[in-house]
Amino acid sequence: MRRILAVAASLVLLAVGHPATAQEETTVTHAIAEFGTPKYGPDFTHLDYADPDAPKGGSLTLTTVGTFDTLNRLPIAGQWPRNLGLIYDSLMVETQDEISVQYGLLAETVEYPEDHSWAIFTLRPEARFSDGQPVTAEDVAWSIRAIRDHADPFLASYVAAVSEIEALDDRRIKFTFDGRGGIKPIMQVGIMPVYARHWWEDGRNIAEATLEPPVGSGPYRLAEIEPGRRLVYERDPDYWAQDLPIVRGHWNFDRIEYLYFRDRTVEFEAFKGGAGDFRHEFTSLFWATGYDVPAVADGRLIKAEVPGTDFRGLQGWFFNLRRPPFDDIRVREALGLLFDFQWVNQNLFYGFYERLDTYFLAPGYSAEGLPTEAELAILEPYRDQLPEELFTTDLSPPVSDGSGSDRRLIRRAMDLFREAGFEPRDGRLVDIETGQQLSFEIILGSPQFERITQPWISNMERVGIAVTMRVLDSATFVTRYEARDFDVLSFAYSFYPPPGREEANRFGSEAADTPGSANIMGISDPVVDALLAQLIAAETLEDKQTISRALDRVLRAGHYAVPHWYKDGFWVAYWDRFGFPDTQPPYDFGLANEIAFQPTWWIDPEKDRALTERGR
Repeated sequence: MRRILAVAASLVLLAVGHPATAQEETTVTHAIAEFGTPKYGPDFTHLDYADPDAPKGGSLTLTTVGTFDTLNRLPIAGQWPRNLGLIYDSLMVETQDEISVQYGLLAETVEYPEDHSWAIFTLRPEARFSDGQPVTAEDVAWSIRAIRDHADPFLASYVAAVSEIEALDDRRIKFTFDGRGGIKPIMQVGIMPVYARHWWEDGRNIAEATLEPPVGSGPYRLAEIEPGRRLVYERDPDYWAQDLPIVRGHWNFDRIEYLYFRDRTVEFEAFKGGAGDFRHEFTSLFWATGYDVPAVADGRLIKAEVPGTDFRGLQGWFFNLRRPPFDDIRVREALGLLFDFQWVNQNLFYGFYERLDTYFLAPGYSAEGLPTEAELAILEPYRDQLPEELFTTDLSPPVSDGSGSDRRLIRRAMDLFREAGFEPRDGRLVDIETGQQLSFEIILGSPQFERITQPWISNMERVGIAVTMRVLDSATFVTRYEARDFDVLSFAYSFYPPPGREEANRFGSEAADTPGSANIMGISDPVVDALLAQLIAAETLEDKQTISRALDRVLRAGHYAVPHWYKDGFWVAYWDRFGFPDTQPPYDFGLANEIAFQPTWWIDPEKDRALTERGR
């Protein structure tokens, strides 16, 4: 689900009389906002951060780490390329200058009653798939059913509130929703990809992997495929939506090529050698030392820090609570105390980062200091089920002395290990009853995390724990975490406010033992479940944020992970051949986890010619 754009619009109240909504007062609008009012009215001509006169043409090449073995997003098995959003459109799209606002793309309007119990999307008559077939309500209905029935549990959770789907005619599709969730379930349906039913039913199975390029209705079509190595997209010259206000100024490259690498260092060197055009930099070592090259010095290769808000969930080393000793909170807390972030930040990260200490990194959603009165009102009913420290202590990770082996924190860790039934014997930390040494494996999906994980391992070995670190290829890593076949793994949760039903798939008990769900750690806590139910049902932004902060406290108090780090803004590097609007969007610069570039940029012919003459 690509986040192309941000949302907005005015709401128009009408009385309608078709059978589905007879005598009900409903809203019919071009845009919906979960809270507040959309920024762009029904007569807007283009988004503020897009240039409607941006030139089309040229080729963009991007390098990425990983692989793929299917072009079907839905089945749990297999690895799919995240850039598949380029070939699919959705009913609505989000913008990059608003939060939780959607504008119609395939849908011309959306209609819903005051209680949000149903919604009718009316499709644009001109909406077409890339093979020329019209996009119909039956295509939408078929797509949502396919996601519900065949997608991995996390994606399926986005449509879990849909109880009934009905194509009223060729252009109108009605969804009926279960339970209370405000407008969020309507918005979650709105951003689901719409598939070409006729293509999939022509001898293909949406529940199975495929490397055949699917038909979509998006701005690009897949032109070339080398499994696991290369994908080439070509801009559809007949893209049906190219003149819509929500699209104008976007998707300006004629050709987009993705090159896949198994190793991040090799990929980085290839980019500096000219193999790629644009790059998000996530590695502090590369940023601090890797760009000391002539191309940066003479301006051919631009290295820039871009301000912006990068919402994120927790990133860290996640414990598998399904396995002992990680089912013991004291062991989890003790292991966390042995990670000296302050030392790592100064010695390995060049002081670039801050410690991540929240599951919901966004203003208003992350717990800070002690609980507020509003948070206490939510938490008090569960006081006897929660640790007292949640009410009396700032739950941020402790700050070490930066020595790499803070004796104060190590002593606290050893006290917790003893309480959990472990003691040091002959240089080993052993189970008091069995005499077995505490030992486990950490799996990583990238060798870049080895140098960062090793200081933590060294501290664990110092107190007698036997730890194995293993770097896996991306396919094996995905297989292991989806099957819950791990002790500890390095992982990152996404988060885009405001949270909704998807959080139940991350942290709810029902998802804990569901293969492929987002509840990787196996959290099964009745208090978490109760707060998730409140979060989903919250009807005001203030309530949503307060419940999020309360939930954040409960999750942090569970010591389910050892948090990593983060930084505000974005690091980017690109060869000097681009043009871009004067205004850049504040959110999700480059849609880093999806298409990995800014869809409002273009190739500047003069810059491109100058770069070609100077060489890379």
